[in-house]
Amino acid sequence: MVGEPTGAGVGLRGCHMAEILDHGSDVPWFELLADNHLATGGPGAAATAALRGRWPLTLHCVGMNLGGVDPLDQAYVERIARLARRTGAAWVSDHLCFTACHGRHYHDLLPLPYTEQALTHVAARVHEVQEQLGQPLVVENVSAYLRYGESALGEAGFLAELVARTGCEILLDVNNLYVNHFNHGDDVAAYLDALPLAAVREIHLAGFQHQGDYLLDAHNAPVAAPVWALFEEVVGRVADVPVLIEWDDRIPPFAVLRAEARRAEAVMARHAAAVPAMVVHA
Repeated sequence: MVGEPTGAGVGLRGCHMAEILDHGSDVPWFELLADNHLATGGPGAAATAALRGRWPLTLHCVGMNLGGVDPLDQAYVERIARLARRTGAAWVSDHLCFTACHGRHYHDLLPLPYTEQALTHVAARVHEVQEQLGQPLVVENVSAYLRYGESALGEAGFLAELVARTGCEILLDVNNLYVNHFNHGDDVAAYLDALPLAAVREIHLAGFQHQGDYLLDAHNAPVAAPVWALFEEVVGRVADVPVLIEWDDRIPPFAVLRAEARRAEAVMARHAAAVPAMVVHA
């Protein structure tokens, strides 16, 4: 029986599925884009069943619309819950954002105003999702290309209060953190100081696209040098948290993703080695 996710895993994409199942991989765990695996039959379901017995799996969602004002899509959440049971997923994650309004889906992760009203609204929806899942939801910080003048809290403070009110956990996306630092001048050290680091369940790494005066969270390139540098700082603060390499566009051969994961593992190992061993006195 497979265990919990540890080390540096890879976001599994359909173009790599056959290679991994046919030839195996030393990748320690995989994250599935849940919305691509909701069908209960066919070759996709058979492939996920085969994965379940060989690697730890997690589910990453884009459709819960946690910040949306439309009623929570109970049928969607139930389908995710069934998929989690079917795959034996260690946890389920989605984003601190809204993705739909008045029945229209925007196919994007749109930022929220960080206000008390929004916090109360999102907390209620997270509670509702967690009741259906039967486990804590893991909530990811998002990249943003605008900020609301109404925001009374920073994103880290909003997440900290959301954790306190709901018991949810955090998916800390280091690329998103760097993108927002570049786009808005966010103080990364202050962000990490404000975040309840004990609640961080998973870390994401991905590549951005430079658009001249702003960065786009494109997931179409290797992890950039400044994101690796920020990852070093994060790992220095957060120990033993599984890391995931995301790549969603211009997807390269699987070996490229595995090399990125190995680089992340090297950073993690270096920091683990730097922690003094506990001395036990008789």
